[in-house]
Amino acid sequence: MAVRIGFAFNLKPSQTQSPPGPDASAAAEPTVGKAAARALRADLPQPDLYAEWDEPETIDAVEKALSALGKVIRLEADADFPRRVVAARPDFVFNIAEGLYGVNREAHVPAICEFLGIPYHASDPLTLSLSLHKGRTKEILAYHGVPTAPFIVANSRADARNVTLPFPLFAKPALEGSSKGITTRSLCANRAKLVSVVGDLLDVYQEPVLIETYLPGQEFTVAIVGNGREARCLPIVGMKFDELPLNAPPIYGYEAKWLWDTPERPLELFECPARIDKELAREVRSVALSSYRVLGCRDWARVDIRCDASGRPMVVEVNPLPGILPNPKDNSCFPKAARAAGMNYDTLIQTVADIAWRRISGKSLLAKAAA
Repeated sequence: MAVRIGFAFNLKPSQTQSPPGPDASAAAEPTVGKAAARALRADLPQPDLYAEWDEPETIDAVEKALSALGKVIRLEADADFPRRVVAARPDFVFNIAEGLYGVNREAHVPAICEFLGIPYHASDPLTLSLSLHKGRTKEILAYHGVPTAPFIVANSRADARNVTLPFPLFAKPALEGSSKGITTRSLCANRAKLVSVVGDLLDVYQEPVLIETYLPGQEFTVAIVGNGREARCLPIVGMKFDELPLNAPPIYGYEAKWLWDTPERPLELFECPARIDKELAREVRSVALSSYRVLGCRDWARVDIRCDASGRPMVVEVNPLPGILPNPKDNSCFPKAARAAGMNYDTLIQTVADIAWRRISGKSLLAKAAA
């Protein structure tokens, strides 16, 4: 019998929809146009509230890839998810759902699956919650000797006013992904601007703000697949900030990711494999794999790295639920790295599902599908 694969996701709502409450179900209307879906929204409490949710194109592409391995059951991660996952009786759940509210929102789907005894792909609730909190992530990395920039977590304007780290500093929400809350304003050259930026972020996102030493060096992102000793890095993606608009700071924030770089007018922001010397590439991969293992990531993750003024790679963030937009013009880094490794989109999704199923069952989905 075919393996039953539950597919958990969040579908990005249309511009006309209001945000659901923490206990409400998000209506699953198709988004009208990519530009509309990615634009900042003044009608929402957070203008980039849905940035981490996926568009129909991505959800359809993942389902298509998984369908070659078994029977796929769509399970939108809304308030009805617990009932529907029980009714679906999947052999395991392939999870890309990010959640919407709460400090543990990325852990909701795997926590429900654990409670119900249903196996699932990717990292467990503890890893997802720790990785979402940038301050907790950096504390754990620092404890284990994984290089990351000096930082504080600010809970008030006073914390920003009293910071002792040398300027320039970088400020961003402590509990967001997909560059939410990261803009050209995040780079702060003086205390007055830092207090202003941190205050605005506290007001809008209603969560702590990470303040860290600004890293002026090269930036990379590293896609990792596998578990244990088999975990491996795909080709390193390098950032080319000289392709940003004139006078824009060298920051890959919300504007660069979602507004300036579009399928209609793509920016040549990336090179993969990154053209760097072998020693730096080795250090970047080593730092990425160390953070992946220290945080307990499983099956896949993406690690963002930036070099300090001395050229030393520092971990910026660890993303156990990496973005996987299927259209190459979208410049989604994980699929970009996979293509550089010789994998098309379907092969990437199938490879990761196979890695998860081998971890769960000791058997290969790819071998079963080929039989």
